[in-house]
Amino acid sequence: MKRDEVLDSAKELINGQRAKDYGDAYENFSRIADGWNIIVRESQRTHGFITPQHVALMMDWMKSARLLNGIDHEDSWIDKCGYSALGSDFSEREAKILERLGKVLAK
Repeated sequence: MKRDEVLDSAKELINGQRAKDYGDAYENFSRIADGWNIIVRESQRTHGFITPQHVALMMDWMKSARLLNGIDHEDSWIDKCGYSALGSDFSEREAKILERLGKVLAK
């Protein structure tokens, strides 16, 4: 796809269906920023950095912020479930990594 086609497609989406589904972009992005700021602040306080699990929370919040404009957007509900499942999987994966690291450091 050529750059002009990409830009035309994006223009159609942000001024058409996306605007209908998610409402005013500035208001939606402001809601997303509010939630992400809370998550980032807590990630810094508890871990000192953003983990993959925090990213899952942030993506989930993005879908939540979008649903506030249209609570019946099925795709966003499905995506929220997916992000939660991935975040849980990431927690299990990190626990295994830390367990192996502990064994290596104990040697």
